[in-house]
Amino acid sequence: MTKAYWIAHVTIDDPDAYDAYRRANAAPFAEFGARFLVRGGAQQVVEGQARPRSVVIEFPSLEAAQACYDSPGYQAAKALREPVSAADVIIVEGWPG
Repeated sequence: MTKAYWIAHVTIDDPDAYDAYRRANAAPFAEFGARFLVRGGAQQVVEGQARPRSVVIEFPSLEAAQACYDSPGYQAAKALREPVSAADVIIVEGWPG
């Protein structure tokens, strides 16, 4: 089974309020087998533009990645994130090779 990934680029406007999102997303991420590969950290934009924070989350499958995003638990967490940040989030299937 091919893994899948959430790739997110985020601008956080209120770090304290954003912490509530991080706490709230822990349960749905655990439920769907998510594993952080990149979670913030230093980054250097070498081409184009990017938001200040990058996140890559691995899931066991494309179905698990989509189910997590659509889950009531993640949607509740997302509702905490949206007023205090701006994000570009994609779900992408991994390369099987």
